[in-house]
Order: sequence, then C-alpha cells, then structure tokens
Amino acid sequence: METRDTIFAPATARGRAAVSIIRVSGPGADAALARLCGAIPEARRAVLRILRGPEGDPIDRALVIRFEAGASFTGENSFEIQCHGGRAVLAAVLDALASCPGLRLAEPGEFTRRALENGRLDLLEAEGLADLVNAETEGQRRQALRAMRGALGDQAAAWRTSLIRARALVEAVMDFADEEVPEDVGPEVSALIDQTATAMRLALAGAAAAERVREGFEVALVGAPNAGKSTLLNALARREAAITSATAGTTRDVIEVQMDLRGLPVTLLDTAGLRETADDIEAIGVARARERADAADLRIWLQAPGSAGIAPPEAWLREGDLWLGSMADVGDGPEGAIPVSARTGEGLDRLIDRIASELESRAAGASAVVRARHRKALEAGLAHLDRATLWLGRGEALLDLAAEELRLASAMLETLLGRVDAERVLDDIFAEFCLGK
Repeated sequence: METRDTIFAPATARGRAAVSIIRVSGPGADAALARLCGAIPEARRAVLRILRGPEGDPIDRALVIRFEAGASFTGENSFEIQCHGGRAVLAAVLDALASCPGLRLAEPGEFTRRALENGRLDLLEAEGLADLVNAETEGQRRQALRAMRGALGDQAAAWRTSLIRARALVEAVMDFADEEVPEDVGPEVSALIDQTATAMRLALAGAAAAERVREGFEVALVGAPNAGKSTLLNALARREAAITSATAGTTRDVIEVQMDLRGLPVTLLDTAGLRETADDIEAIGVARARERADAADLRIWLQAPGSAGIAPPEAWLREGDLWLGSMADVGDGPEGAIPVSARTGEGLDRLIDRIASELESRAAGASAVVRARHRKALEAGLAHLDRATLWLGRGEALLDLAAEELRLASAMLETLLGRVDAERVLDDIFAEFCLGK
C-alpha cells in the first residue's frame, strides 16, 4: 500500500495578525510534532508548547492541538498550531515543518480532498464547505451551511435507497421468471419510481433560484440615452462607479457593480443607451446592452421626463421588471412609473425595497440543488427513471432493460455524492479551495 505524504499549510490568510493557524495531516504528523515541540500531547487537548526550529532554536510559544486518525477532519493523524501571526513567526514555523522528513506544502483543497477520500464527508458536503468559505452574503452563507450539513446528500441517499429497492424487486421477478412469484411487485416498483421522480423534480424546480443565490442575481439598468442610468447606478452603489455626462452615448460598455442586498448577492449592470446609431463603437455597446438585459434576472427600465422612452411599456416589460420615471427632481415621469431621483435620493429607498422584495421572492423557492453539476446529475437520473417506467409498462420480456435503467439512475445519484466516477470533477471542485483547506 502506497504511503501518503504528510502535508502542511497555513489555514489563515497571510499578513500580520494576532494569531495564525497552521495545519498538518498525514502519517508523519506525530513525528513532525515531536520534532517541533518535544513530547506529543494528549489527543484533542490544547497545550502550550515552545516551537523549535531544526537547530533547536525557539521560534514561538504556541497552542498545539493533536488529532488521532479517525477523529480528525481529514481522517488522518493531524495537528494544528496556533502561533502568533507575525510574518516572521509564520515563515519560521513553515520552514521548520518543511525541514521535517516526508512533509510537503499542501495543494489548494488537499485537506478537504483527503477528508472526502477517507469518508469524513461526501462530495456534496465538500462543495458546501467550499461555498461557505467563499460566501459573501448572508443568503449565500445560509445556503452553503445547509449544503455542508447534508441537505441534498440526505435526499440523494434516500432516493438511492428507494431505487435500489425497486431494482431488487424487478430482478427478483426476473430471477424467478419460471416460478410463481408470491405477490405482484409491480405496484410497489411503480410507487417507488414515481415517488422518487416526483421528489427529484421538486428539487430541480428550485435549482435555478439556488444557483442564482450562489452565483448572484443580475439587475440591469436599461433605457434610452440620458435616461439617468449611470447616475442611478452611482447612487445605488454609493460611489462614482460610472462616468456621467449630458452627452448622449457616454456609456459604451456594460459597467458592473457588486452589492449585498438584504443578504442576496446582486450585480448591478449599467448598460449603453438603447437607440439606433451610426457610431460603430456605440453600436457595439448597444448590442451588448440588449444581450445583457435579455439575460439579466431583473431589468429596471428608466424613462426621463418628457421622453418617449424606447417603446411602449407593454412592448418590453416582462414579469418582475420595474419601470422608473427617472429624474423626478426635474419633472414628472410617465404615468404608472415609479418616480425616482438619483440626485436628491427621492424614491431610492422604495426602489431598493422593490428590487429586494422581487429577488427575495425568487430566492424563496431555492432548493438544495445549488450547482450545475447537481442539476445535470438529477436531470440524467430522471431520464433513466422515465425510460425505466417505459420498459416496465411493456411486459416481463423487457424487465432487464428496466432494471438497467434503475441501475443507471442510482449511479447518477452515487456520482452526485461522489462515490463513483468522481475523479473527473474533483480537480475543478477542489481548485476553488484556498491553501490550508
């Protein structure tokens, strides 16, 4: 059996701080700990130790916590050092660890990958952990925590159990084809498939919302030139993110500003004014504006006082879009539009409430299916269940095909959990982790 390397890495960000944490995991952890601080402490008990370099010179006085294999995050012998956070201290401790035989610096995500490989967590929990580390808003934090605690994993495991039962019943009929089966298993098989498929479709129905919470909603500011889009963007962002000018066509490209809106991640898009133009550069900006507006989750259409806008409202408003009468401090906007003045602040709070309420209503339907990988695995699994139902309805001669489709559906759920055929996605997933995680 191949012996694994022992890995180490700082688990806190580089730079001066009160405390830095360094993690070590692998078969050589205990030997490295003894070399660094002498006597090996009792497991899972924080002790104060003098850390020493290769020549025995003291480096720092630090807290050390040791974990035994099977009771650590990675499932291996490991320990953590909590030392002072000065750059020189951190560098000296890392140099001391690097001098230990068999130790090397960990790759990004390698600690979590070992935890996965040692059965300490499944792939869905690992992805949830990555999302929790990267969460920037309260909504992302809550969703990532649910994933890390096994929200989708528990569901997938239950679905897999039902499909294994259905397949076993089908194969029992096939195995005893020449004998009289005590009871008709068809109704139970059909019920198991139907219940599982219904639950999977329900999870998929909330996938789009969950993916938007994870990746962020896009809100596009759209309108004719000089409708006040850039001024509104600056007011919402509370900084000069876009150049404003009375000259029509100032905005040529899409300007993006990230915001945290009631815990939801939002990217505001300031787009070029929509109009016919002979200017080639502006025409490219207009084309990009239309493309990004079409793809945005929510569009805010601006119309200045006395302006005809870009078309009758009913021609371009879609469900959820907001229609603003911009520059309310200059004059009245069109009837039915929300009056807003980015210069005076009139209507801004109301606008923010409307945007937040609309996005919150969409996020409310989010399921535990938060990544495209999850969605594709469930879609493939459902396709196999549909074909299994088809073969079951065509008599005992095709039961072998139904059993195979049930096996393939179960395999897709196992892929979702990372139990089979996971290698092709592991590198991409763990590349999202920072060093030391």
